[in-house]
Amino acid sequence: MKFFIAAVVILFSPQLFSQSSTTTVIVGSPEKYLATATKINDLVHTKLDVKFDYSKSWLYGKEWVTLHPHFYVTDSLNLDAKGMQINEVQLVKSGKMLPLKYTYDGLNLRIRLDKGYKANENYTVYIDYISKPDEFKGSTPGLFEGLKGLYFINPKGLDKNTPQQIWTQGETEGNSIWFPTIDKPNQKTTNEITMTVPAKYLTLSNGLLMSKKNNADGTRTDTWKMNLPHAPYLLFMAVGDYAVIKDKYKSKEISYYVEKEYSAVAKKIFGLTPEMIAYYSRITGVDFPWPKYAQITGREYIFGAMENTSATLHGSDIQQDARQLIDHNSWEGVIAHELFHQWFGDYVTTESWSNTTVNESFADYGETLWNEYKYGKDAGIEQNYKGIAAYLSQPSNAENNLVRFSYNSVIEMFDQVSYQKGGAILNMLRNYVGDSAFFKSINLYLTNNKFKSAEATNLRLAFEEVTGKDLNWFWNQWYYGSGHPKLDISYKYNTEKKIGTVFITQTQPGKTFKLPLAIDVYEGSEKRRYNVWMNNKVDTFSFVTTSQPALINVDGDKILVGEKQDHKTLKELIHQYTYAGNYVDRLEAIDSIAAHQTEPLAQDFLKTALKDKSSDLRIRVLGKLDVKDIVVKQAFEPFIKNIASNDQKSLVRAKAIEVLGKYKKPENIATFYNATTDSSYSISGQALLALRDVDSVAALKQAEKLSVKPARGTLNQAIISTLCRLGGEDSYEFITNKFSTASISDKISMLQNFAFYIGKIQSTENVNKAIDMIVDFRQSLPGFYHLQPMINSTLNTIAQRKQATGMADQSNYIKSKLNAPGL
Repeated sequence: MKFFIAAVVILFSPQLFSQSSTTTVIVGSPEKYLATATKINDLVHTKLDVKFDYSKSWLYGKEWVTLHPHFYVTDSLNLDAKGMQINEVQLVKSGKMLPLKYTYDGLNLRIRLDKGYKANENYTVYIDYISKPDEFKGSTPGLFEGLKGLYFINPKGLDKNTPQQIWTQGETEGNSIWFPTIDKPNQKTTNEITMTVPAKYLTLSNGLLMSKKNNADGTRTDTWKMNLPHAPYLLFMAVGDYAVIKDKYKSKEISYYVEKEYSAVAKKIFGLTPEMIAYYSRITGVDFPWPKYAQITGREYIFGAMENTSATLHGSDIQQDARQLIDHNSWEGVIAHELFHQWFGDYVTTESWSNTTVNESFADYGETLWNEYKYGKDAGIEQNYKGIAAYLSQPSNAENNLVRFSYNSVIEMFDQVSYQKGGAILNMLRNYVGDSAFFKSINLYLTNNKFKSAEATNLRLAFEEVTGKDLNWFWNQWYYGSGHPKLDISYKYNTEKKIGTVFITQTQPGKTFKLPLAIDVYEGSEKRRYNVWMNNKVDTFSFVTTSQPALINVDGDKILVGEKQDHKTLKELIHQYTYAGNYVDRLEAIDSIAAHQTEPLAQDFLKTALKDKSSDLRIRVLGKLDVKDIVVKQAFEPFIKNIASNDQKSLVRAKAIEVLGKYKKPENIATFYNATTDSSYSISGQALLALRDVDSVAALKQAEKLSVKPARGTLNQAIISTLCRLGGEDSYEFITNKFSTASISDKISMLQNFAFYIGKIQSTENVNKAIDMIVDFRQSLPGFYHLQPMINSTLNTIAQRKQATGMADQSNYIKSKLNAPGL
C-alpha cells in the first residue's frame, strides 16, 4: 500500500502516529509483544455472492468458506466479522445444510462445528449476512482506526460531480467488514466472487472474469475467480462506470480502468506497466505469477494505492490530463511500487504487521530498481537518496526498529521506516553482497515462500544460504535495531610520509554501528577504492599516496543510511562534483558550496551546476540561490532568466520563474503574464504566483480568466490561492466548488487558503455554508488521519478573526461547530 497522502497529513498532524488501541500484553514482560496470529483453522477457499443496496450502503452477502484445522483437532471456528448482521450459519455437508450454533459480538463470529475436525480435513460453512460498513464504529488492534473496508461513493447519485462507485480496502484487516473471514495476513485463500450490479456498470475483482449474466431487472451478475491462494486482506471488489483500456504481457491481459474522459491518456499514465512486469519478472527470476493484472481508479480513496492481488486500486488523482503529463507522470513510481507488491506482499506475504518490511520495504525499493533500469544508474541513486532523506526528515523515525513486535496502533507500521528506510536498507544489502547474490537471494526467498507468509528471518536465511555469510549482524543492526549512524568526517595529509588519513567519529548516542565502507582516494582524476570496516565509535584510516589527494570520498557509492558532517574544502567539493560524480556526490557538493554562494569560486561552481544533467539538481541549485543577497541577485539574474525561457524541462523552467518572481521587477510582468497560459500547469501556475507578487490587480484578473478553464496541479493551486487572497464574494461559488470536489489531499492543501477566504468575506449565509463544508470534511475523515485537532484549530482562527472584525454571529456559529460530531 502506498501512503501517498501521509506526507501531506504529517505536515499538519504530528499526532498521526500517536493512536492507542487494545494490544496483547505478555505477563511478566516489561513491554507489549504482538505475536503473530495463532493458526487454529486455515482458510482454503472463499466463495461470495453479493448484492449492493445503494440506498442504505449495505451489502447483502452469502458466503461459502472452506477451511481445515491447521494442526490440532478442533470443533470450533472463530471468524472476524465486523459490524455485520448475521442471519444464518450452516454447515454444508454431503449436499445438505446443517444449522450450526454460534455467538456473535459485533466483531467475532464464534461457530460450534458439528464435530472435531482433524488437520487437513476440509469443511465448508455457509453464512448469510448483511455488511453495514458506514455503521461500523468498532476497532481492533489490527485495524486502521476508521477503516470501513467497503466504500460506497455517491451511492444515491446526489452529487453530480462525483460518479457512483464501490471499492474495497482490505489492508490491514478491513475486509472482514464486508465478508466473514480469518482476517490475518498469515492466512491464504483462493476465492470466487459473484457480484450483482446495475447493468450499466463494470466490475473488477481478483483473478479472471469467468461469466457475465444479464438479468431481467436491469442488473448484471459477474463472477470472478482467483485459483491461486492469497491473503484475505487482498481480496477486492470495484464497481463503476469505467473505460477499460487493454494491454498485454505475454499471453496475460493487462488492463487500465479509468473514468471515460481519461481513456485517451490512460496508456500515457499506465503504459509502462508491461515493461515493468517484464523487468520485475527477470530480476526476481519469478515470472509474473497471477493470471492477469488490472489497475483501476477510485474516487475519494483514502490512501494512495493498494496492491490487491492482480487488481491494484489507485486514488483518482492518478488520472492526470495531457497538460499534467507534459511535466511528468507523477504516479509512475506509485505504479511501480504497487506492481512490485505482486511479488512482495501478494505472492509472499508478511506473516504479521510487525514484519511489514517484507512487503513495504521491497515495494519501496522496487521504485529505485525501476528508475535505475529505465532511466539509468543515476536515477536509481536519486530515488534511493530521496527515500533516505524522507526517513531522516522526521527525527522520531530513528526511535523505531524496522521489525517491531510492539506498537500502539497498526498504523505505526506504515511509516517512513517500513517504507523508505527499509528500501534503502535493501540497497545497502545489495551493495554489500553484490548484484548477483542479491537477486539470487530474493529469488530463493520468493521460491521458498511462494503462496505463503514469511518474516524478516526468512529473508535472512535466504541470503545466508546463497552468500554463505552469517548475516545476523546486519539483521540485528538494521532490521531489529533502530536509528542510524551520524558520522563526523575529517581529513589530514602528511606531506613528508605521503599518507592521507581519514578520521571518522560516530556521534550518535548509544550503540555503535558496524559499517562496511568504500573510501575512494582521488589523485587527480584517478580513483583508487579501499573497502574498510568501521567497528568503533572512532576509527582512523590511512592511505599511502604519491601526492596529496585531491579528494577522499567516504561512502563512495553513497548508499549509507545515515547522516554525515563531512569537512571538505570548496576545492575538494568541486572535485567531488566533477570526478566522483554520481547524483548524491553532486548534490552534496551543491548543498555545501551553496552555503558560500557570495564567494566568487562558489558562484562560478553554481553557475556550472545550473547546467547539471539532472533536472532535479538544476531545480535544487535554483532553490538554493539567496536572491535577497544583492551580490547573488545580480550575479545570477541573467542565468535565471535564460533557464526560465530555455531549459528543456518544464519543471526547471517553472522553478526559474518562481525564483525570478522573488526579484519583484515590473520589467518581468509581461514575461509572467504570457507564461500563465503555458501548456505546462507548473509553469503557468508559478507564473501566476510570480505575477501576483508584482501586479496583484493583473494577477486577480488573470486568475478569474483562467478559472473558467480546466486546471490541475500547480496552476489549480495558484488560481485558488490567488482568488482566496485577492478575490471577493463573487469568487465564492468557484472556491467552494473546488473545495467540495477536491480529493482528501487537495482539501488538506487548500484548507489554509480556504480559511483565509472565509475569514474575509461578509455574507453570513456564505460563511456558514463554507464552515459546514469544512465540518463535513472533518467528519468524513478516517480516524487514523488524526486531522481533527488541526481542522478545529483552523476553525477557531476563523472565529477569532470574525470576532475581531465585529461579526459576532458568524464567530458564534463557528465556535458552535468546534465540538460538533467529528471532533
